[in-house]
Amino acid sequence: MAKLTAEERQRGEQLVRDNVVIQTYGLWKTYQMGDQKIHAVSGVDMTIRKGEYVAIMGPSGSGKSTFMNLIGCLDTPSAGDYYIRGHLVSKMNDDELAHIRNKEIGFVFQTFNLLPRLSALQNVELPLVYSGMATSDRTRRAKEALGMVDLTQRMFHKPSELSGGQRQRVAIARALVNDPAILLADEPTGNLDTATSVEIMGIFETLYKQGNTIILVTHEPDIAEHAHRVVHVRDGKIEKDEKIK
Repeated sequence: MAKLTAEERQRGEQLVRDNVVIQTYGLWKTYQMGDQKIHAVSGVDMTIRKGEYVAIMGPSGSGKSTFMNLIGCLDTPSAGDYYIRGHLVSKMNDDELAHIRNKEIGFVFQTFNLLPRLSALQNVELPLVYSGMATSDRTRRAKEALGMVDLTQRMFHKPSELSGGQRQRVAIARALVNDPAILLADEPTGNLDTATSVEIMGIFETLYKQGNTIILVTHEPDIAEHAHRVVHVRDGKIEKDEKIK
């Protein structure tokens, strides 16, 4: 990691004291397309505190997916600073970013991203395998995470033996197993029917009430309404930021 200035260190320490999990300052992501520059994210300032439930919402091409990739440390900003739990990740190298992704961020994707040959339990254990945790501890933690999403009875089933809703529950358990700073869900109900979508959003609400910090990326207003704060993104900028509950 590049050496931090005294001001950057102090800022990170203050953010931790203020219970700020996510903080961006003037965050930009610019792509070069031929002789044209495309500003997918344009100078975004955002604060998300521990225990918030935030939906980032916008139409296709609004910049919300690019912003999600920056928040999830899947991409690096072109300019600006980004802190997660006091760590200045915008100055980190690839190895450091991989560590932050594994330790601080739990991902839930629209397509579940489960390994088909592994059981639900083994899929949930994967982040702990990468972090080098002992087998007995891994299994205990994975069982606890599956219990949180009410899937203990199906832990030895493979993804092909589970419904879409059950597969998404496994994905949520996997995201929770490392006790991350944030749960980052990208269109988590996109492949589910209406009834199952309501069921999955109910799980997120329960996790929020248990103190988890949830960031939900969606283009669907009825899904965004489940959050307690909605950030509307358009043309790479925050158009509106409102508390709804």
